[in-house]
Amino acid sequence: KALIYGGKTGWIGGKMAGLLKEKNVEVVLAEARIENRTDVAKELDTVKPSHVFMAAGITGRPNIDWCEDHKPDTIRTNVIGTLNLADLCNERNIHVTVYATGCIFKYDDAHPLGSGIGFKEEDTPNFDGSFYSETKGYMEPMLQCYPNCMILRVRMPISDDLSHRNFITKIVKYERVVNIPNSMTVLHEMLPASLAMAQKGLTGVYNFCNPGVISHNECLDLYTKYVDPTFTYNNFTVEEQSKVLKAGRSNNEMDATKLLRDMPEEIKLNDIKTAVELCMQRMQKNLTEEFGPLPDSLPKEVRKN
Repeated sequence: KALIYGGKTGWIGGKMAGLLKEKNVEVVLAEARIENRTDVAKELDTVKPSHVFMAAGITGRPNIDWCEDHKPDTIRTNVIGTLNLADLCNERNIHVTVYATGCIFKYDDAHPLGSGIGFKEEDTPNFDGSFYSETKGYMEPMLQCYPNCMILRVRMPISDDLSHRNFITKIVKYERVVNIPNSMTVLHEMLPASLAMAQKGLTGVYNFCNPGVISHNECLDLYTKYVDPTFTYNNFTVEEQSKVLKAGRSNNEMDATKLLRDMPEEIKLNDIKTAVELCMQRMQKNLTEEFGPLPDSLPKEVRKN
């Protein structure tokens, strides 16, 4: 029996709820706000879940720059709330899966861009260029103290729809994009993996990305190939990007060795380039069914021409 925090209004939580229902798992969508400890305790005691999935949190609207000006709000949910839930689940011996972030690292001398040397689970976060990432960076070692907790480092999550949370949809709407290879998480493959891992009772930190890296341009080229052949994009440098953003952005490669080693046998993960290509093929099919022939039927906000 699963209890999902962030399942009512959250993107990943909502997708997990749908997936669990498909698998005929009993699902309850949490009502309590994670920062309200008494409410969460009461909910856990009433629902009595075997597994909790924690996908609640503040990422800011329209993006993480919001967190720079709302630090107490960000801490209340992303730090106090997440620790509340992990702590209360631990007291009750309930397994909790936390959808965390891998945006706590940046390429450095030991992990150079393009080297294929990814950050491992035990590496210390080296990116605090945004307040969002800073809070996530000091949260992770605290969560690791809880023996009931599985912490999944999600990065730049990609879905096969036009959700405004989908990394591809985000960069399609930008005037200009940087072009840097990154580890990313294709939800169609990775969310079922997280369920299998939770059922297996895995705990500790996992780099929760498809193996390998893919660049912004490669993502947009696949979008152009399958979804909108009229789409065009322009690049700019990280230096130029930093002038229009309040907070820095993380770019990194995550090592998938541990994830692949511990993954339940029935789960097969594609490398990120294959996974994104398959995702764009599904997106083409989904959007054609929803809107009609592409690209003319696409919603205005993703059409540039």
